Amino acid sequence: MGMKGKVALSAVVGIVVIGGVSACAGVDGDGSSGGSGKRSSALAERKAGTKKSDKGSDKAEAEKKAAFSGDGDFQVGSDVKPGTYRTTGNDDGMCYWERAKDASGEMDSLLANDNVTGTSYVTVKAGDKLFKSSDCNDWEAVDAKAKGSPVSEMSGDGGMFRVGADIVPGTYKSTGNTDDSCYWERTKDAEHGIDSILANDNANGTAVVRISASDGYFKTAGCKDWKKTG
Repeated sequence: MGMKGKVALSAVVGIVVIGGVSACAGVDGDGSSGGSGKRSSALAERKAGTKKSDKGSDKAEAEKKAAFSGDGDFQVGSDVKPGTYRTTGNDDGMCYWERAKDASGEMDSLLANDNVTGTSYVTVKAGDKLFKSSDCNDWEAVDAKAKGSPVSEMSGDGGMFRVGADIVPGTYKSTGNTDDSCYWERTKDAEHGIDSILANDNANGTAVVRISASDGYFKTAGCKDWKKTG
């Protein structure tokens, strides 16, 4: 079975919450590509606001941040080191990744996987054997000590946000959601296992979520934009 034909382990057709655990529906299995085009576009957008004198340093910084490509199979330990990685700017819903315990390609080998719109963080464990990525923008290593510049607003379809680095803790509200298409998730880490989820829900109308300072990440898909209210 091709990689894009697989559905995320925690996915179902139509997002639902079952016993407090859920995730997003899978993407089409057409096997279409286009990752390199997206990466070139994203890089061009990052460079657009730089001065001419900064082009060289900007290029070097971009190359330094890219840990590995958004397309391919990577053996853990040789091609990719254990750690947390991030891909951003995935705007067509075709990005798919997978952590696997072996290279058999069978469903039983899957440890975790997801279909991504926007940003995804993934922690690759030392016990993993293979990391697969298809049609994603390049992955960069995440510095666990970096504080970033957290904000109090976020896109409702932005994917994963790191609490304390991307967004500040607090109470957030998203209004105007219809057809239960809004899905949110508070997680303690980026391993994407069942045990990672602290709370989740499908929202219709207005959604209000309290994001704790002790949370690791907040995931949002198909929602209206979130704004901090307290």
